[in-house]
Amino acid sequence: MTFAAILSASRASGDSPAGLRATLHFAGQTLVEYQARQAARAGADRIFILVNVITPAISQAVDRLGADGIAVALVRDMVALVRDMPRDADSLLVADGAIISQSHFDALAGAEGDALLVTDDSRASAPFERIDAGQRWAGLARVSPDLLFGTLDMIGDWDLALTLVRGAVQQGVRRTTVPQDDLLEGRVALVEGQPQADLVAQSVLSMTSRSGRTRGGVEHYLFGPVARLLGPALMRSQVPALQVRIASMMIGAIALVPIELDWPIIGFCLLLFALLLSEVSDRLDELALRTPPSGWIAFITPFFALLGLAIASGSITATYLALMLAILLLADRWRRTGGARAWMIFTPGTALLLLLLAMLLGEGMSWMLDIAMICAIGSMGAIILLKRG
Repeated sequence: MTFAAILSASRASGDSPAGLRATLHFAGQTLVEYQARQAARAGADRIFILVNVITPAISQAVDRLGADGIAVALVRDMVALVRDMPRDADSLLVADGAIISQSHFDALAGAEGDALLVTDDSRASAPFERIDAGQRWAGLARVSPDLLFGTLDMIGDWDLALTLVRGAVQQGVRRTTVPQDDLLEGRVALVEGQPQADLVAQSVLSMTSRSGRTRGGVEHYLFGPVARLLGPALMRSQVPALQVRIASMMIGAIALVPIELDWPIIGFCLLLFALLLSEVSDRLDELALRTPPSGWIAFITPFFALLGLAIASGSITATYLALMLAILLLADRWRRTGGARAWMIFTPGTALLLLLLAMLLGEGMSWMLDIAMICAIGSMGAIILLKRG
């Protein structure tokens, strides 16, 4: 069942009366953009942002969301909201300035009927809105069309989110209580200024860095852990994923120069570094709740790696190996490796590392190319034979 999401972007931040909580920087983007990506990941197909004034930061956030295929509409009055809101689907309501872990978004998205995310009254939950003597609203709610439009008909100039929450409380809707650990560790928070947002981001990003997609070969066992280590630090420094990806492409292209000059060790080291930066860029996208690219831009750096491998040897075996690695790369990137484990997937980074080790040991590349070809054939066979029907 589809549902919509309603976000608020009207309250001033504690840093400046001219600034908004929704435009605070969080995970490489504005906070409202992060909330929108969370809602979209939970399954929302339409997202409405309630605004008093459309600022350049909000407009740019909407443009970025639209470029990623997330449908977002800005709403400035209740008349427009009544006109545009779906009448046959529930809505996920997110408080202005709320930072809530994805697990809570997913839980309410998978629930049926009206529901409130609440927290027990304590010192840690003091920033949240009190709803009764013992609990406070934790910033997330699921409301039915009846409750939503019933509230819109009588709301006037009142605050929509709080009025909806009070209506849900009066109707005795189901409540989901947030564990106190989520409050203490920053998985559920209400921020008013940039220092608070930065503090919560450290907790959220460190928690997110423990998870992520699974890749094969060296990209999984070596580059992945390094990317998970560097990702949160770069994100807090506001380093864009695109800049890291462009750097990886440039280093990959530069690496071909020493290979052409018959300095393959230097070239292979640069190519491995370029592949690491590409993995870091993917990690930055994941931390920002963006989907890492799977189109041609994702294959530019690996293409330079395979080209360098073929040029360094100059043999037909190296060319065939590069072509087989290209196929394995596509299968790995597009998640078409079936039931193959990470160590079964032979990747460009793995091949480069093996050849580099052979050269550093003074053994040359010819025999290692044969071993790499056997590994590539075995990897392709594992993917085919273990493919789930």
